[in-house]
Amino acid sequence: MEEQRTKLDSHGVAYTAAAYMMWGILPLYWKLLESVPSGEILAYRILWSFIFMILLLAFSRSFQKVKEQWKVMTKGQIIALAGASILISINWFVYIWAVNANLVVEASLGYYVNPLVSVLLGVIFLKEKLNFWQLIAVLLAAVGVGILTFQYGTFPWIALSLALSFGFYGLVKKKLTLEPKVGLTLETLFVTPVALFYVLFLFANGHGILMDVSLLTFILLAGGGIVTAVPLLYFAKGAQRIPLSMVGFLQYIAPTIMLFVGTVVFHEPFSSSQLLTFMLIWIGSIIFSLSKTKFMLSHQPRFKKESSLH
Repeated sequence: MEEQRTKLDSHGVAYTAAAYMMWGILPLYWKLLESVPSGEILAYRILWSFIFMILLLAFSRSFQKVKEQWKVMTKGQIIALAGASILISINWFVYIWAVNANLVVEASLGYYVNPLVSVLLGVIFLKEKLNFWQLIAVLLAAVGVGILTFQYGTFPWIALSLALSFGFYGLVKKKLTLEPKVGLTLETLFVTPVALFYVLFLFANGHGILMDVSLLTFILLAGGGIVTAVPLLYFAKGAQRIPLSMVGFLQYIAPTIMLFVGTVVFHEPFSSSQLLTFMLIWIGSIIFSLSKTKFMLSHQPRFKKESSLH
């Protein structure tokens, strides 16, 4: 029994780590489409993700699960799922725009901040409690973002837009318990009509990539559905098998790879103020990841309110 559990855990780690590695190298893929406007890339990403999910459901004979899930969903759940669709679409658009605007480093900052944003959302909306070390981690991240804002003279809207949109997306998804394939299919279904209308509108007005598209560009746009859906499915499958603390630790794989891609592959500048910001967020992230270990819990200040609980 223990051997089987260990095997399942190792598979969960593998699935989750693979998902984050795929997300980390994704800028390399979108960079191949930098000649295509970000809005169109997003539209085709949604369309081809939906097509891929339909094909996957047909192959796995899972259409019945979608029908059954839709029938039992309440009005509130449908509205929440529609909201999740909009939030992830915003996240995708900002991310694609950042990559093609040579701002991969700032995008990676957003995904470093994201777990700490998720913690704050949990505190605000789910009435979750922060321990001492988690509070320190959040404050370090806030100081880091503040330094970057002061040095730039402009608000780091890309990083925070990515962090907030994905954070709220996770918050909404926490309220929904859907099988990964069913959830992703319904999410893309909600925004597919908007994406299709946008593509057809451009085509009707003599604009858009469809008017003059190479075979390679078409293949890359179609492949956007696969590179979107596969890591999401891997993540959902892996996260169900391992503790949330392990998911929290593994999620830093993606922004670390993105930072490497931005600085080494795309040769984006990396200033001293950015280094200081990243160092504060790295330290905060490490503290947060270890915040619930026995060692950290035994080495935190005990306030009067806590003393009655121990």
